[in-house]
Amino acid sequence: MAPDSLKDSGKLMMLEAGFHLDKQHLITLLHIVDKMICSCSFLYALRRWKLISFNGGESLTLTDNYTTFVPLKTLIHTLPLALTYLLYMLTTMESVRGVNVPMYTTLRRTTVVFTMFVEYILSGQRYTRPIVGSVALIVLGAFIAGARDLSFDSYGYAVVFLSNVTTAIYLATIARIGKSSGLNSFGLMWCNGIICGPILLFWTFIRGDLKMTMNFSYFLSPGFLVVLLLSCILAFFLNYSIFLNTTLNSALTQTICGNLKDLFTIALGWILFGGLPFDILNVIGQFLGFLGSGLYAYYKLLGK
Repeated sequence: MAPDSLKDSGKLMMLEAGFHLDKQHLITLLHIVDKMICSCSFLYALRRWKLISFNGGESLTLTDNYTTFVPLKTLIHTLPLALTYLLYMLTTMESVRGVNVPMYTTLRRTTVVFTMFVEYILSGQRYTRPIVGSVALIVLGAFIAGARDLSFDSYGYAVVFLSNVTTAIYLATIARIGKSSGLNSFGLMWCNGIICGPILLFWTFIRGDLKMTMNFSYFLSPGFLVVLLLSCILAFFLNYSIFLNTTLNSALTQTICGNLKDLFTIALGWILFGGLPFDILNVIGQFLGFLGSGLYAYYKLLGK
């Protein structure tokens, strides 16, 4: 979800404020500002003020390196996390190009299946039949909800499915690195930010996305900057919840939690924008998706 939740919440806030920015450049802007400026600045300030630590059980006293706050060896250990994040970012930015929203939403919900396969490959994680059944219900609901809008586009499908794979690998890597590095959620976010930030900035610069974003007519507007700041603060807490949930639970649990946010996105979209046509297939599909998510949570609580 910061990922998708970041895009949804940020876009809703900016559209409601009257700032219509192309979705590709919006994602570029949010990720650069959030990842490079806001998140790292928040974490740096909180660590310097001794309000948080970056390692589990670590003293709040600043005895580590003032520049990175973590040993260089630990920073290098998190390189796989940074690599998978960059792959996830690049495929996600490409997957929203020329793909209609219903198709994108439907195909993205199949990420849960890819996550199960990735967890099995990386850690040998096996799931019980009730869990597999709840996941199948979520995927079925996604295809029913988008049945009227799906139009086959081989390139679009391929890129979105590739985005699903990289998302699954990214979440699974968070879980693995979190356990092996000794870093807590704040520490993982910090290492990921200071490694990926400059690389992401350079990539968007050579692609031209950064220039087009900076040329946005409302970029220096006080109203736009306020909305952008609020969006980045929200993104910071969303990112933290992703790292915390993934490290404490599992990548699959985080993926399914990301699907649940669709309920709030749809409700918020209805309240803010209205005019949504009634579609019985969409309603049935959404219900099945929420039911599958609820069943997953129920079976996890029962330990099945």
